[in-house]
Amino acid sequence: MSSPRTTPTSPGSLSRTGGSTEQVAARLAAYRTAAYATGVMLLVLTADVVLHYGFGDHRLAWSAPVHGFLYMGYLVTTVLLGTSVRWRPGRMVLVALAGTIPLMSFVAERSVTGEIRGRSAAAPE
Repeated sequence: MSSPRTTPTSPGSLSRTGGSTEQVAARLAAYRTAAYATGVMLLVLTADVVLHYGFGDHRLAWSAPVHGFLYMGYLVTTVLLGTSVRWRPGRMVLVALAGTIPLMSFVAERSVTGEIRGRSAAAPE
């Protein structure tokens, strides 16, 4: 039996991540969209809490289920991207939790995008 031929690559290169460059790019785009949508809805939900408990105004009550629905999509895109680039489970959990803290999903999105784009720029052609 012959073993498959492997070529050495750097630890951060996309060829070692298990996902093709196109697949990682598509998953990054989906993650970024989900991160922005979740972040915006979490800000609306925060405004709802302030209006509800501070002023008795229930106009934004719809924001809680919408944020919950979008957060589920955020979790799925985080796991898909994380498995494509072989994040450790702890990293995926931290990125996933960013969708529960106001403004943090925007910070996490910038960090993740910079990391992934840095890896793809360092990957050999």
